[in-house]
Amino acid sequence: MGSAREWRRLLAWADGLGLALLSIVVACRALDTDGLTPVPQLLAFLPWLLVPAALGLLAALLARWRSGMVWAAVVLAVTGWYVRPYGPPPGGDAEPTGRVAASVRVLTSNIEFGDATADLIATIERENPGLVFIQECDDDCTRALAAEVPDAAYPYREVVAAGGPDGSAILSKYPLRPAPGIDGALAMPGAVALVHDRPVRIQLVHPLPPVPGSVPRWRAELGAVRDYAAGGKDRPTLIAGDFNASQDHAAFRRILDAGRLRDSAALGGAFRAPSWPADWARFGTQIDHVLVSDDFSVRSARFLTLRHTDHRALLVELKLHGG
Repeated sequence: MGSAREWRRLLAWADGLGLALLSIVVACRALDTDGLTPVPQLLAFLPWLLVPAALGLLAALLARWRSGMVWAAVVLAVTGWYVRPYGPPPGGDAEPTGRVAASVRVLTSNIEFGDATADLIATIERENPGLVFIQECDDDCTRALAAEVPDAAYPYREVVAAGGPDGSAILSKYPLRPAPGIDGALAMPGAVALVHDRPVRIQLVHPLPPVPGSVPRWRAELGAVRDYAAGGKDRPTLIAGDFNASQDHAAFRRILDAGRLRDSAALGGAFRAPSWPADWARFGTQIDHVLVSDDFSVRSARFLTLRHTDHRALLVELKLHGG
């Protein structure tokens, strides 16, 4: 009898520790802050926190810990609330109704140190996107793009050649005007694309990941993306890349709010479809995004698997309205 009581006390104590950590993460989500390590890392996988929350409820039942049952039920309910589909920013829920000026196909892909270059080039040939945003395009990737992707198909390019993960590239079928990119540890070039003579601000995004020790830099670089978004609220804007942030990060949501932008994956039928890590896609998180201003409607969004990269590529079909 005493051993059973002791076992339940130990189980309740361990359950309380787990629920305390989950409560901190969920509280940060509710308070619209990313907090400190390990909160930003855990927020990326918020939907999967439903599993330990349910186990916490089960443990409280087994331990006959009534306050723990209530605690776990609240954590489970609040986590479930935030896992619901999120929508466009206030005032941005209506689809554009003006005439369609152009159909635009956009591909973004992190090719992991250039290792997925061959699959990327094959995907470009097969899908024929009008705009391609490439992250972690190393020197070999840069040379392969120059040699194997014809200038006739993509005559306009903004390439930052660098080794390892630092390089990035934008390929475009549309004329590009030079524009300042965003300063960061990894290259984030930008430009203005003339889509059927209509200027569209385009920006590649690739901030540092929020690994322990780099969270302040991650937050600052996403803040720079937010500032870029805020600077073009009245102009057609398209921001694409590996954000190293999900919809459950406050820093990501502030980009949407600042630029009145919409997440094409959420609107195109791929809400919360994981994009990283590719080998564990079913248990991953969506950190690769294409964000668009309300000048665009979203027809579809698909995540594509490329070999030799830890990210899935994102292909979206857009329509540019007005003009």
